[in-house]
Parts: sequence; C-alpha cells; structure tokens
Amino acid sequence: MSDSISYRGLRSEGVSSDIPLQTVARAFEVLDLLEREREAGPAEIAELMDVTRSTAHDYLVSLEATGFVVREAGTYRISYRFLERGSLLKYRNRYFHSSDVVLRKLSEQSDELAQLGQEEAGDWVMLHEEGDLTSVQTGTYPGFRTPLHSHAAGKVLLAHLPDERVDELLDVDELAAVTEHTVTDPAVLREELETITDQGYAIDREEQVIGIGFVSCPVIEDTELLGSVSVACPTGRLEQDEYRAELIQNVRAAAEEIAVNYRFY
Repeated sequence: MSDSISYRGLRSEGVSSDIPLQTVARAFEVLDLLEREREAGPAEIAELMDVTRSTAHDYLVSLEATGFVVREAGTYRISYRFLERGSLLKYRNRYFHSSDVVLRKLSEQSDELAQLGQEEAGDWVMLHEEGDLTSVQTGTYPGFRTPLHSHAAGKVLLAHLPDERVDELLDVDELAAVTEHTVTDPAVLREELETITDQGYAIDREEQVIGIGFVSCPVIEDTELLGSVSVACPTGRLEQDEYRAELIQNVRAAAEEIAVNYRFY
C-alpha cells in the first residue's frame, strides 16, 4: 500500500445505467478524478472523462459553487469541506468515542500502531489510529477503505457477518489481490474464516502491506458486531511466538474494554 490514494471511482467500472440521476454520478466521477490527480483543469478532466471541455468546465464550476471543490490558479482541487464532514461523522460515532482512550493505551502497551475500523459496503473502513506513524508505514488514514478479505482487521469482521452476507461478498471466482500474499481464492478464505471464528482473532502477514502484519479482534457487544481493533507491526516481529501471543492478548483485552465502554457510553 503506498501513501497515494487508491482510485476506485466510477470511471474504473463505468457509470452504471441503474443510477437514476446520471449527472449526480458524473459529478462524483469528477470528484474521484480530482482525488486521484490531486488537481486538474477542465482540459484534463475532459480528456479523462471523454467529454467536451465545456462539459467538464460546467461540472467543475458547479462543484466549486457547492464549496466542495476550490479553484486555484486555473486548476481545481477537492476542498477541506470533505475533511469537515468526515470529521463530524467520526466524532458523532459512539463506537469511536468508546474506543479512543483504549486505542491509545493499546498502542502504548504494544509500542505499535493501533487501528480501529468498521465494515461498510463490503469494505473495512479505518476510523482512527494511534501510535508512532514512523515505526510502520501502512499508508492508511481515517476514512481509508479496503476490501474485507484483504487483511486481518477486515477478515475478523467477515468471519462474524451473517452467512448470507458472506455468501454475497464471496460469490466471485477470484477476490482482488492487494499484495502477492492476499488470499484471493474464496474457498481458501472460507476455511480461514472458520479458524478465525473458532480462535476469536485474525492474523495476516503482508496481505495488505509488504513487510507489515496485523493482529485483529472483533468488537462485539451483546451480539452486535461494532467493528474491529487491530495492531500493525513489522512481519519479523510478528513471527516471534512470545511477541505474537502478547499482541493477541493485548488486542483481545482492548476489544473487550471497548465493548464495555460502548455498553455504558
């Protein structure tokens, strides 16, 4: 995983004809392109979208009028209004408020990067992280999302979703690979999910980031799957039996504490 933003926008799959308002879908396509390119002018957007320059200009000007896009020196970029909305979403989240102190303690105990995430639309979404970001480079940030199957923090959620939801997500011939170590065979993944359910935690080695492994536990309160808590560390340290066992114990304790906090928040 690099520090660049992964592009999984509408253009990559084409704007679906099932979307009632195509103009809304195309506007989000422009936003996806601005996210990928970081900044662009009408000519660049027109080429990328295969539309006329005037059409691209109209979209950019309209988005600028909403305040979600800003124009600087003839080019356009996404504004910090998205940061404002994202931060509000995060800080209104009961799960986050039940977890922030616990996550900080987990990072201090392990001296590693601790992360908190939830499932949304088949992805693991990172809500918050605590720790020394220079110790491991995961390329993640609040709002980062990746398919559930691609690392431990997502797999541990996948293992606790209803069977029909799992079938829906895994009803493909092959799952997307994030690294060469990502499990892409649905049948193999299903076997792994059974193990994760039995042991109560998940571990991955370089399936999401080369050189980095994750230990993760689900956060469950009264049968409600809230999300997952995890620790990221260099793979070499994860291979040490005693160290790995300690990480699992700390992550499991953090998940239980978050669940208790959520109950009484």
